[in-house]
Amino acid sequence: MSTSNPLEGAQEIQQMLVDYAKQETILPLKQLGRYLGLGIGGSIVMAFGVFFVGLATLRLLQSIDTFAGGSWMSTLPYVATIFVLLLAIGLIYLTLSRAKKKVLA
Repeated sequence: MSTSNPLEGAQEIQQMLVDYAKQETILPLKQLGRYLGLGIGGSIVMAFGVFFVGLATLRLLQSIDTFAGGSWMSTLPYVATIFVLLLAIGLIYLTLSRAKKKVLA
């Protein structure tokens, strides 16, 4: 800032302030938006995956003749599907908690 004209110095300071504000506010917000977009997209895909795993488990168990009929055995595919879904949710939770510990460490 070795200019002799005070007006040029003021314009230079103004430009530096504008550049600094963009660097410290707008660019991090864009990066946050990208990060949130990927997170939301990933969670939607994960939800569809868990849903289809549950549906496939239920249909597979219902196709077995042992579980067919009107007896209490026909409820076992539903119980097994709930168990598989809870197991999948537990695995997802463990994976996310381990990844969070690695990020924070």
